[in-house]
Amino acid sequence: MQDEYVDFDSYLESELETHQSNETVKSLAVLHTRALVGVNAVPVVVEVHLANGLPCFTTVGLAEAAVRESRERVRGALLNSGFEFPAKRITVNLAPADLPKSGGHFDLAIAIGILLASGQLEGAQYDKLELLGELALDGSLRRVPGVLPVALACGNDGIGLILPSANASEAGLLDNAQCWHATHLLEVCQHLLNQCSLPLCSAAPNSEPSVKDLAPDMVDVKGQPQAKRALEIAASGGHSALLIGPPGTGKSMLASRLPSILPALSQHEAIESAAILSVANGFVDQSRWQQRSYRSPHHSSSAVAMVGGGSNPRPGEISLAHHGVLFLDELTEFQRATLEQLREPLETGEIHIARAAQTVNYPAKFQLIAACNPCPCGYLGDGTDRCRCSISKVESYRNKLSGPLMDRIDIHLTLARVAPATLRAANSEQDSSSEIRGRVEQVRRRQIDRQSMLNCDLIGESFDQMCCLSETNYQFLDTVAQKLHLSARAYHRILKLARTIADMTNSENIERPHIAEAISYRRLDRH
Repeated sequence: MQDEYVDFDSYLESELETHQSNETVKSLAVLHTRALVGVNAVPVVVEVHLANGLPCFTTVGLAEAAVRESRERVRGALLNSGFEFPAKRITVNLAPADLPKSGGHFDLAIAIGILLASGQLEGAQYDKLELLGELALDGSLRRVPGVLPVALACGNDGIGLILPSANASEAGLLDNAQCWHATHLLEVCQHLLNQCSLPLCSAAPNSEPSVKDLAPDMVDVKGQPQAKRALEIAASGGHSALLIGPPGTGKSMLASRLPSILPALSQHEAIESAAILSVANGFVDQSRWQQRSYRSPHHSSSAVAMVGGGSNPRPGEISLAHHGVLFLDELTEFQRATLEQLREPLETGEIHIARAAQTVNYPAKFQLIAACNPCPCGYLGDGTDRCRCSISKVESYRNKLSGPLMDRIDIHLTLARVAPATLRAANSEQDSSSEIRGRVEQVRRRQIDRQSMLNCDLIGESFDQMCCLSETNYQFLDTVAQKLHLSARAYHRILKLARTIADMTNSENIERPHIAEAISYRRLDRH
């Protein structure tokens, strides 16, 4: 029998390649996490590679300063948790490479990646699992912002999520997300090795709001029946409003009570609003997350504070008021450039923030309520002779508000002074917020059942169907539009407002009284 010939050179070369391949597999770990772009949680792949050479730690993938500094936090956390920090050339790649990365929530994924690549977590199970959390130097996990959008995205994709215990109640607000929470890096490692199971996230018990947390009641407002009627119309159809009147006529008081007559948030709306708060503030108030927000920025607020922005774009006041109320008191004192930036969100319900590195979209479906005085001194038309403003000063004062912006506000209402006798009237004579809210809910339900949206959102074919008039009523509205020189936008907004007024009277068709009342709320179009 002939001896079998063995090529020892080929055998050694094959064994060397296999050994090098095994070393490469052991020295590379791939994990998953998320980066926030606006309120969207974008998947990010964390690749950790260990190589021979001078010890160093390099982070690539368009990482900002807070992400690059993670090397020191990760090093301290690993050493203080009893692990070894590899004395090798460590490269961390955050993919996709063209997506800006900011914040410290990549720490946990990077630390676990180093432990996997160095062989310190043999047998760890991390398939269909994402990691999120900032590490302290002792290995404990700290709260991170934007957990709610990340948990929502993971739940939609059927992926589990491990996050800090400080964010557990926030993530527990979602029913479709499987999230575990941990207080320390060691707990995460034990969970991955199946040595123990982390607790699942659950929402904290909703605490009852205190009296000071409840929205003030409309019953407190004495007089001003027309203003109350206008706010009920605004609430019923989602319309914006501008209140004009001398000081002390109740403009701010009325505006602060608008949330009390609005229907409760749906589950979907509450999660959308809470997601923005999670990104902006880093936490969600468990006792108030289902209440409509009420934002009242000062008139000195900048355009960035109002609409959002910055080098790392953050949500502004209009986004924080999503599905809630944005009240702008002393409207004419705001910078004109700031007010003009409200045009887009008033039309589309979202704001687009473009920067050199990225473009971010934030939802901004808010209900605008504004207030201002009729003249610089504030006493024009109050029934006294205190006003000394000239006609030119009054015109200059009103010209601070541009025509395009006023076109986008559905209701312009002038408030008069309240008589002293009215101020002494009993509260029992006034409608309470709960009574008004009941009527508003019925009108809104009618709109949703009929057209799947509020009247303020009608557009295109749905607008033509729902706001159709008889020929006689069209002629009436056309005549008024020509006399007042109404724009096409103002013309359509009058029709939407009339549709809401008709719905409040359970009328199938828009009749002349509904149109006349809608026109009466366009006060500034008459100047």
